[in-house]
Amino acid sequence: MAGAVFVISLIAVLALLHKPFGDYMHRVYTGAKHLAVERGVYKLLGVDPNAEQRWSAYARSLLAFSLISVLVVYGMQRLQQTSWFGQNLGPVTDHIAWNTAISFVTNTNWQAYSGESTMTYAVQMAALAVQNFVSAAVGMAVAIALVRGFARRQSDTLGNFWVDLVRGTLRILVPIAFVGALVLVAGGLIQNFTGPQEITTLTGGTQTLTGGPVASQEAIKELGTNGGGFYNVNSAHPFENATSWTNWFEILLILIIPFSLPRTFGKMVGQVKQGYAIVAVMGLIAIASVTLTNVFELSGNATVPQAVGAAMEGKEVRFGVSNSATFGAATTLTSTGAVNSFHDSYTPFGGMMTMFNMMLGEVAPGGVGSGLYGMLILAVITVFVAGLMVGRTPEYLGKKIGAREIKLASLYFLVTPTLVLVGTAFAMGSAEQRAGMLNSGPHGLSEVLYAFTSASNNNGSAFGGLTVNTPWYDVALGLCMVFGRFIPIILVLALAGSLARQAPVPASVGTLPTHRPQFVGMVVGVTIILVALTFLPALALGPIAEGLS
Repeated sequence: MAGAVFVISLIAVLALLHKPFGDYMHRVYTGAKHLAVERGVYKLLGVDPNAEQRWSAYARSLLAFSLISVLVVYGMQRLQQTSWFGQNLGPVTDHIAWNTAISFVTNTNWQAYSGESTMTYAVQMAALAVQNFVSAAVGMAVAIALVRGFARRQSDTLGNFWVDLVRGTLRILVPIAFVGALVLVAGGLIQNFTGPQEITTLTGGTQTLTGGPVASQEAIKELGTNGGGFYNVNSAHPFENATSWTNWFEILLILIIPFSLPRTFGKMVGQVKQGYAIVAVMGLIAIASVTLTNVFELSGNATVPQAVGAAMEGKEVRFGVSNSATFGAATTLTSTGAVNSFHDSYTPFGGMMTMFNMMLGEVAPGGVGSGLYGMLILAVITVFVAGLMVGRTPEYLGKKIGAREIKLASLYFLVTPTLVLVGTAFAMGSAEQRAGMLNSGPHGLSEVLYAFTSASNNNGSAFGGLTVNTPWYDVALGLCMVFGRFIPIILVLALAGSLARQAPVPASVGTLPTHRPQFVGMVVGVTIILVALTFLPALALGPIAEGLS
């Protein structure tokens, strides 16, 4: 019952915020006025905020910004011993620095290190936390560019990347993260520059506690669907997630932007009902996933949980099974790598749900920005399939889905499964990489499959039980993050450019209504079927085989 109240209250608050917050983001991205601080940033960058860009120029600006960000974050890690608040920590090793730089710039936030013993406060704040803001703003910018592609008529431009980046950061992410950090401090999270403190425990032993600017990073880590933790145990640490109500608030931060962006989409295309249809698809899949994850974990369908009466291994007692399962479902349905429990200790089918959420493409509601553009790609595929069934040229929002459009949408869908399955195959084919698995058999395969699924989908959470801080895994997973982030983005922007150039197609009696429950059901079906056909063999060899045994 407590778990049900936890989830229902989240749904109620998200429903209340959907319209006002979605409308606010619509005003942010469509307003003509630039704030004084924004004009200062544009002047510093040397860009004209009133000059719009073609999709190719938009993509080049995004890639250039991301490349510079990777170099800066990598350099700060390698030179952190010289920085402010060096804390006597040496430089981060080259392969971990590469992996971390790629991870935070791609909004993956995968961590192959222990944060409190590897990164200085300066790197945590000036490198990692900054990327938590701007990488999320990049995802939102791409989503808005795609929406403009649907909204515009016979246009060669999609807006200005630098304007979208700056506005998303300064008008949306910074103010909400600031308020969120204050709330989290009130809930018991720490925010200081105190060095390690040695304390005496109740049993007479000693323990070293690391302080730091934790609350400020925790707020944007969740709000931007990032996930990188200040501490090694991430949101299971009491300094990152103190109580059950801070756990609830952090989930709210994770979901608020992705669930509100469909409203922004509906306003920008001039058809609010289209936004309701998209958020309905997201909501149906999310509710089903959260319910199933809770059922599998609460039922404790495994030998040890059945023996002790609960699947509490790897879970915090202050959260319990249900709150942990809900957090795990929320973070894997989005691109948030935060964890408040050990996914490797989940029941076989509970662990499968966290993988399946990512394999869906993280579209329910998905990452900040990436969830919306991923769902719109699935909507395009759905209208194409429907058009083939009735023998008509498919249309979506007055735009024809021709050969070019469906090729771009199909390639978008194929990128991630290719990275996941090829990466897993290479790892399982190498005795050296298999040696990094804590377990053998189906569960060991699940550990590797989860790692490549998380990296390729830019999620960042870890199943656990797999030693990944090795040169091979750091490089391989880093490449998956790069390709899994930027190839889909380029395809999305190319699709947006193609759609923006089209003249509107008048609706006719043969036009498929895309705002009704029928279309919502079709998109849900296409999403699940595509994932099932792609990943079912791998899941059958891993968590399904373990669960059935």
